[in-house]
Amino acid sequence: MPALLRQPKYLILLLMLCLSASVLLFPIADLTTAQNHTLALVLLVVPLWSTGVIPEFLTALVFFLLAILAGLAPPSLVFSGFSSTALWLIFAGGVMGMGIQTTGLGDRLATFLQQVLAGSYRRMIFGLVLISLMLGFLMPSSMGRLIMMLPIVMALATRLGFEPGSNGRTGIILAVAIGAHIPTVSILPSNIPNMVLSGAAESLYGIQLGFTEYLILHFPILGLMKSLVLAMLILKVYPVASTDPAALKLAQREEGPLFPHLNGLQKRMMTIMLAALALWLTDDIHGISPAWVGLAAAVLLLLPKVGLVDAQKFNMNVTMLLLIAGVLGLGALINSSGVGQWLAQQLEIALPMEKGNNLHNFLSLAAIAFLSTLPTTQAGSPAMLTPMAQHFADSSGLSVYTVLMTQVMGYANIMFPYQSGPLMMAIALTGEASVRVLKVMMPLALIGLLVLVPLDYLWWEALGMFQHP
Repeated sequence: MPALLRQPKYLILLLMLCLSASVLLFPIADLTTAQNHTLALVLLVVPLWSTGVIPEFLTALVFFLLAILAGLAPPSLVFSGFSSTALWLIFAGGVMGMGIQTTGLGDRLATFLQQVLAGSYRRMIFGLVLISLMLGFLMPSSMGRLIMMLPIVMALATRLGFEPGSNGRTGIILAVAIGAHIPTVSILPSNIPNMVLSGAAESLYGIQLGFTEYLILHFPILGLMKSLVLAMLILKVYPVASTDPAALKLAQREEGPLFPHLNGLQKRMMTIMLAALALWLTDDIHGISPAWVGLAAAVLLLLPKVGLVDAQKFNMNVTMLLLIAGVLGLGALINSSGVGQWLAQQLEIALPMEKGNNLHNFLSLAAIAFLSTLPTTQAGSPAMLTPMAQHFADSSGLSVYTVLMTQVMGYANIMFPYQSGPLMMAIALTGEASVRVLKVMMPLALIGLLVLVPLDYLWWEALGMFQHP
């Protein structure tokens, strides 16, 4: 075997390329020609993103090119990611992050965090993960939470002396990047996939998801317990020796006031941030998308007379924007072509359900939800699976509500950064390598699937979720 193919990622890619080619050469009878071509494109693009054999943005460009040349969808759908609110939230996050950095506000707030969480690297990681989880109750957008927190913890890592590429810097960043996003799926209004699921459940079945009911169902295991597992994983994968100079500095609480003094520029930056936060918190009242609130803040920061971000020196990572637009465009293509529902049907065939066998049905539905996020990403999975909830309910004998709630098991246990817009934004804003994020994401997902999902079954059973509809 060639040396290259001894590496798992290249072997997986080769197998998926062969599968993609076989779909083109031997079309699936149940699918139209366009659907077969779409499926072949999915089997090509998803492994490229997952393995990182070529730069992720280049894979996005390959997707755009092939989808347009093959006529799989009109340009308005293929390029729909560029009009997505997620893309503009990431742009706004870049501008706000630069403002937090250039004004020195990040360093001031980092001083506050250092004083509050002083003691040890372990205390810092657990503290940041739990703070990130609690922010899910205050801010309704993962993007918004990361826009606020990432520049601050980057300044904290620098202040402590953790250099780029060091375990300490990566650990501190991942405590927020993952902690503010993955465990918070247990809080209803805090994530886009939750909102997709909630909206689809109401429009298709008339089921309104209640905040408290949803919280009781998901927060103990997928929220709190998963946060603790995340913190322990970070400490295991990215440890810092107690003799490290940065760890020694962290062990000492600095003298001075707890709340930092801000200069004029920092006060203006803080005012804009708090105004954006207030609008994000009240979006259900005024109806303005968090993306447009963020964009308005970005424009204000870039205005010449404001003086917080120098427009002449502003530099945005275009490659990350291309990647996000590509991922969103692929999800839209999968759902609009009908390939998504076909894939869900195949998953049901592979993971059949049996009335009366609640544990088997629960695990099958959780596995279907998990596997559906691989081609469609976090936000695309509930859009694909919710229309099939009644069918799954008839097959399993469970209520439609219970079937709907199993979808959360899927997008709460993602493995790859490309599956999540907020994680991709975190990578763009911090410069952390995808492979370093993957070293925590993959074991976190495996523990979630093998340990937390079975625990969830026991919790759901105690709550009476498996009573006959």
